[in-house]
Amino acid sequence: MQAILLAGGKGTRLRPYTAVLPKPLMPIGEVDPLPIMEVVLRQLARFGFDEVTVITGYLTELIEAFFGDGRKFGTRITYQREVTPLGTAGGLALLDRPDESVLVINGDILTTLDFAEMYRFHHDRGSAATIASYPREVKIDFGVLEFGDDPHILTGYREKPEFSFQVSMGLYILSPLAWDYLEAGQTLQMPDLLETIRGAGQPVLCFKQPCYWLDIGRHDDYATANEVFEARRKSFLGDGLLRVDPGTSAIEHGPIGQPGRARTTPRIGRDT
Repeated sequence: MQAILLAGGKGTRLRPYTAVLPKPLMPIGEVDPLPIMEVVLRQLARFGFDEVTVITGYLTELIEAFFGDGRKFGTRITYQREVTPLGTAGGLALLDRPDESVLVINGDILTTLDFAEMYRFHHDRGSAATIASYPREVKIDFGVLEFGDDPHILTGYREKPEFSFQVSMGLYILSPLAWDYLEAGQTLQMPDLLETIRGAGQPVLCFKQPCYWLDIGRHDDYATANEVFEARRKSFLGDGLLRVDPGTSAIEHGPIGQPGRARTTPRIGRDT
């Protein structure tokens, strides 16, 4: 199965770190830290997404030098560079229209979501696009005043209310028809692409599964990611082994962090 990993952002909210290091290379974990993008690549391989296209832009050379062809992570990586920033969806036009649905993921998220289960959901429901959805609670640290038609007459007063939302995890499954709404060189954000698909009458679904999720885009979230990954490393990486199906050629991997032996035509699945 195919995946597209978005790794072109400048990571401005994580400066000054990202002034010299692209966000996908930011390390997480206290002992034997791994770049966040390596964690994502190992998860993709574990769930069967062994063909990965990485869309880069900022500090591209560092990303390509570190990850290479992806074999030591259980994947086969190809790269596409954005000469100018094209947004979270515009860079997809750099790729040819795929023959099957593709997983698209931001290269800076930490999650335990089952990618393969999301792909099955997308396929079984006949979705044009599927968004991984996560519940978030937002607390307002002030007394919130409410008004009706007259902006001076109070109609409600709530002290430090909490609001619940479903938010995008930055992880999507797109069917090939999504490429019909892309234009080469056009800047396009993922919400706009998904709204265009939905507006055209195509089904856009949300996949919900109990899991952990965190976007490491801010300093406080990055600190939390380090703590959580160190405490729950196995829940993100599994046991570190990639299963080889009998009678097939594959990439064999040992424990996490140790390169494996590359053979031809990888076919990768999870250990049972």
